[in-house]
Order: sequence, then structure tokens, then C-alpha cells
Amino acid sequence: MRTKGLVFLVLLLAVAMLAAGCGGTQQAQEGEKEQGGKQAEEQKTYNYMMATGGTGGTYYPLGGAISQVWKDNVAGLDVTVTATGASVENLRLLASGETHLAMAMNGPAQAAWLGKGDFEGNQINNIAAVGVIYPEVMQIIAPADAGIEKVADLKGKRVSIGPVGSGTASAAVTILEAFGLNPDQDIQKFQDNFADAARKIKDGQLDAAFAVLAVPAGNVIDITTSTPVTIVDIDGEGLQKMLEADPTFSPYEIPGGTYKGQDDTAYTVSQWAVLYVQKELPEDVIYEMTKVMYEKTEDIARGHDRGNQITIDNAMKGVEPVELHPGAVKYYTEKGLM
Repeated sequence: MRTKGLVFLVLLLAVAMLAAGCGGTQQAQEGEKEQGGKQAEEQKTYNYMMATGGTGGTYYPLGGAISQVWKDNVAGLDVTVTATGASVENLRLLASGETHLAMAMNGPAQAAWLGKGDFEGNQINNIAAVGVIYPEVMQIIAPADAGIEKVADLKGKRVSIGPVGSGTASAAVTILEAFGLNPDQDIQKFQDNFADAARKIKDGQLDAAFAVLAVPAGNVIDITTSTPVTIVDIDGEGLQKMLEADPTFSPYEIPGGTYKGQDDTAYTVSQWAVLYVQKELPEDVIYEMTKVMYEKTEDIARGHDRGNQITIDNAMKGVEPVELHPGAVKYYTEKGLM
């Protein structure tokens, strides 16, 4: 009996030890699982696409400079820049989910939000604004010897109004109509990107070209190496009609001497280049992107000099009625702007 009891105790002890061992293994597995979960969370990545503009404009290279600074300062974020037809196309790509971020002029974005103009019957409300990047200046470029000084002088001329689907083309149509010109009847219309338009002006194949660019614009300076230019004035009654019809435009002056051949002040208009995103992107990621875009402007400027024009003082100008993304709201609130 004593032997049987001893065997029973030994077996009981073995079972207890086995149970304890299993329990310890389970706790270790749970601990490893929790640790692995934390590591996975820390290593979470965000791979986004950003629609910009043509390679010869400002959006594409500036977008590349901004995306590099984001990559350097926002953990797990990688933004790939893609060339597009610019504003109007970008807003459509954003709305359809084909891109996560988009640079666009505030005028077309307002039209998209309200379902007007290029977006008649196709209202877009699934986007959000992050903030203004820089002022967009309309520049109608003509060779100085072409005799084109006012918008009315474009009648019958060979004019590029900007690429199909671009904010430049949309703004050009608004300007021409405000001055009583039908873009399909009163001019010989071309729709080149500005790199091609600049080449054609130098080669004598165009009389003028519309371009929404920063001031001074590198492509315009390039034209003046062989062809002095005139910046066609947008002023008078036509300007007033424009401002009444579309308050997203503002009068803008380009100082004389900015370009070779342009000796006097040129009177034109500007809108704002704004960063827009898909509304559902994570608040914390957009917060970090907003913060970096406005606080690392010197780093951005090393990649593109337009980075010097990114300022938080302009961040919310002309953005309405498009709603701000909650991540941007959080940043602006911290900065005392809201």
C-alpha cells in the first residue's frame, strides 16, 4: 500500500509540474505576442501617392521636395510623387481614390466642392484640405515684339491656355470670357504644358501662353535667354468681372524687371496652391505632415526654392468652403490659429 501511495504522489507531483510548465509557456507566448504587436505597431508604414502637375511646372519638383522632407521626418511615411495634368485632374483622382494626396489651386477645388464649373453635376465632398502651399500667379507670356499687351490683344492669336484638366486651363477660360473672348472661337487654341509652350514661344510657334507659376518662374526666365517677353496685363473692367464671378482670384502685381523685356509693373491675378487629401486618412499622420510642411520650410527650400514661400500665415487663406482635415485642425489649434 505504501508503494502504491508513493507512486500516486510521484504521479501527482509530475502532473502539477507539467501544468505549471504549460502555464509558464502560455504566459511567455502571450508576452511574446504582445511584444510582437508593439513592434508591428511601431513599424507601421504609410505608402501614399501624391498627384502634382507636369514636370515642367512648379507642382512636380516642389512636391518631390516636400515628400522627401516628410520621409526624413515622419516615421513610416513614404510619399511617391506622380506627374499629372494638375489641379482639375488631381481633384478627380483624389475623389476616385486613385491618389491619396493632391496639389491643386483653390479655385478648381472650390468648384469641385460646390459642383460647379468643370465639376458641374459631379460634386466632390470626400476630400479635405491640409493647407496653402504658396501663391499661384497667372502669367500670360508673350514675346515682347508680338504687340500683345492686354487680354483683348489675344484675339486671333495662337494661344496655349494650358493642359486639358489643369487649373491653368480652367482659369484661362474664366479670364478670356471675362474679357469677352470665346476660347473656342476667338483665339487659335492650343493646350500644351508650359514646358512645351515655352519652347514653342522661343521657336515662334506660339504668340502667347497662359501659365500659373510662382514668381519668378524658371521656365519664363529660360524663354528670355533668347526671347524678351511681355507679361500681358489683366486689369480694367474685365478684371472686375472676374473678381465678381470668382472671388478665389486676387489682384497681383509682378514688379517691373522681373523678366527680361518686362520693364513695367505687370497686373495680373493669383490664386493659392493648396494640399488636399482623402478625407479618411489618419488624423495623426496628417497632423505630422502638416507640422513638418510648415516647420521644415528651410529643408524643403533646399530641394525647391518655392519652399521659401510656404508659411503658416497663409495656411488657411482661400481654403473655404472645403473643410480642413482633422489632423490639420489639430495642428492649427495648437498654433493658436483656430
